[in-house]
Amino acid sequence: MTALEILKRYFGYDGFLKGQETLIQGVLAGRDVLGVMPTGAGKSVCFQIPALMMKGITLVVSPLISLMKDQVNALALSGIPAAFINSSLPLRQIDMVLQNAANGAYKLIYVAPERLPTDDFLHFARNAEISMLSVDEAHCISQWGQDFRPSYSQIPEFVANLPKRPVLSAFTATATARVREDIENLLELKGPVVLVAGFDRQNLYFEVQRPKDKYAALAAFLSGKKERSGIVYCSTRALVEEVCEKLKSDGYNASRYHAGLCENERHDNQDDFLHNRTQIMVATNAFGMGINKSNVSFVVHYNMPKDMESYYQEAGRAGRNGKHADCLLLYSGQDVRTNMWLIENGGNAQSGYCKQYPDRETEDLLKEHSHRRLRDITQYCTTNDCLRAYILKYFGENPPKNCNNCGNCSTGCETADITIDAQKILSYLVRMKEQYEEKISWEISCSRKSKKLNYSRQVDRKLLAVLRELRLAIANEQNTRAFAIFSDSTLIDMCIKIPATNNKFLNVHGVGRVKLEKYGEKFLKAIAEFLQNNKVNEAVYAPPTVPQTIDISAIEITEKPAMISVIADRINCVLMENGCGKINGVLINDWLVSKDYMKVITENGKNFKIPTGLGTDLGIISKDRIIRNENTKINIYEKAAQELIVQNIFDIMGFRKNKHRKRNKKSQRITRMQTNEYK
Repeated sequence: MTALEILKRYFGYDGFLKGQETLIQGVLAGRDVLGVMPTGAGKSVCFQIPALMMKGITLVVSPLISLMKDQVNALALSGIPAAFINSSLPLRQIDMVLQNAANGAYKLIYVAPERLPTDDFLHFARNAEISMLSVDEAHCISQWGQDFRPSYSQIPEFVANLPKRPVLSAFTATATARVREDIENLLELKGPVVLVAGFDRQNLYFEVQRPKDKYAALAAFLSGKKERSGIVYCSTRALVEEVCEKLKSDGYNASRYHAGLCENERHDNQDDFLHNRTQIMVATNAFGMGINKSNVSFVVHYNMPKDMESYYQEAGRAGRNGKHADCLLLYSGQDVRTNMWLIENGGNAQSGYCKQYPDRETEDLLKEHSHRRLRDITQYCTTNDCLRAYILKYFGENPPKNCNNCGNCSTGCETADITIDAQKILSYLVRMKEQYEEKISWEISCSRKSKKLNYSRQVDRKLLAVLRELRLAIANEQNTRAFAIFSDSTLIDMCIKIPATNNKFLNVHGVGRVKLEKYGEKFLKAIAEFLQNNKVNEAVYAPPTVPQTIDISAIEITEKPAMISVIADRINCVLMENGCGKINGVLINDWLVSKDYMKVITENGKNFKIPTGLGTDLGIISKDRIIRNENTKINIYEKAAQELIVQNIFDIMGFRKNKHRKRNKKSQRITRMQTNEYK
């Protein structure tokens, strides 16, 4: 039979989806293949059809027990002989499967990567006719991927131990360019056919909300959807139970799924959902792998996932029938803290396995990658730009700025060149600065005893009213989700220093290229809108409200040493919840340099910050690393160093590197004078 005939007979489809036939023909021609295809694009068909057409057995390396079971059960229902081998089977049953496989009873055998190097399986594989080895969820082999599993790195060695090299095929739903390169190199694919299907699924509507009451937001979203099928993802088992019970009490036909349930209940609940006996599945991310349900019309993330890859894979389970589907993410600052805890505690317990790190340095490096991915999805949740464009850019595509089919684009915001208007208001602000030179800087100071935030200097009330209007204009443009784009001091700097061109935004402290690209035009537009409505009510002349206290004891300090990016994330969780702007590791390290805990050195033309003797005594440790084949240095901070940073957080927030440089120059002059006197 041809590939199309097999597709019709066993899978019931009349034609291939985009990219499927290319990969199938590549395998049948004896070539290795790499397929990066979004959820719902039919990856499994790309190795299952060739497996039926080739002689011998196809081994499928799969990461999850539940995924193996679902795939094998689906094949069995289609009349395709398949089996799986994993830790859920007793030894006697594993021996039976291997014996049946040796006798040609199966065309596909699903196996966990940890099983490959075992003596009994390797003995079987050496004596069997292995025509193809297919690696599912291939991103797990890359340290840059969201679910790195060291056991995947054993696949090339297993292949090398076979008497004849089979065709290798690798598939994943979400992989950046760096991860794709890793997959190809680490699996040692030879001249592979590489197909990267477009990540844009135009039938999906993406939206992010930041509600005060998440369940109220969920209830409002589900209103009128009682006949529609969907998934609600929660970050913890306890939250799954809570949300499921609330939905049931509100009259929804809901069920639950998480790793804490017994196997029979998980199976029954999943089966009820697949066969439309249950409308809503409330689950952790343990649910969904391999689930082929076409009529899922919405996916709600009750909590922010740990990275963009996980989010897009889970959201992509909606709309597999090509019809309109909604993907809603309910975000809060607590989600960041929960995910940080998961990163620091060694893996994702909800997915059924924990990451095992071969050594401490690898652990630190992988955690750093995880924190970077967490920052990426946090930025997705807080951006005012097109959500679809953000996703597609993340995966290496070059989309238009607006899709007109997401929560951000649907507000219908327009952009305009208001340079002249900006210059008008700037001339007013400059005059204000000249008149109130000593009052214009607005900084936040902290009393060590009271831990209260105070304004160190008075600022002209009318100027503050202008700033407040501008700030609210930016915020209201996107339904208040961007209220804390800039700190108030940065807003003042922007108003004072902003010129006629966008590029000179970069002269403002706290504005980099990312913020320039995202908010520059919107800030100018806000100025224009303020000029059009320049009737400032006297009631708003008071300074904008800011938190009067910040409980620094809420900032997590651990016995375990942490990298500076981790410490900054912990601090930002508390700052953001209290309406303050964020800080970064660079600012913290610059402050440590100013206090002589660290110093700047130059090696091979690159500058590095390393601890001084004082810093070493405090517990700052510098390590040499090789990252991307380049020598570099990283610092880790023990508990005492973390405590020092947290105790001085308000000093760090008000720190300016250029001021420190001036002090340094002055101290250098004094030192030279003293040296000359000594001579």
